[in-house]
Amino acid sequence: MTTVTFRTEGSRISGFTSQGHSEFADEGADIVCAAVTSAIRLVETTVNDVLGLAASVKVQEEDASIAFRLPGGLGPTAESACQALLAGLMVYLAQLHDEYPDNLTVLEEA
Repeated sequence: MTTVTFRTEGSRISGFTSQGHSEFADEGADIVCAAVTSAIRLVETTVNDVLGLAASVKVQEEDASIAFRLPGGLGPTAESACQALLAGLMVYLAQLHDEYPDNLTVLEEA
């Protein structure tokens, strides 16, 4: 099962960790894994490459984990954009969980 845990600081989403394999299907045919990975990559590339921010991204293939952390001290426009992206990711993954509850868990942690 894939578990995505969103980290919050008050009402601010500061990042998330995704860990584990969804085990919906074999590697290369797993639509749940592909959906989660694609959404995470979209957020990461938007924050780092489009907005030009320096979010921390750590990928560990051996335990199938991705850790993403926003930098502190963002200006109001960048902060607003990042919060919208992360909130959208959280909603999307929660909806995906509703469709595939045996393969994906979404948590929120302060």
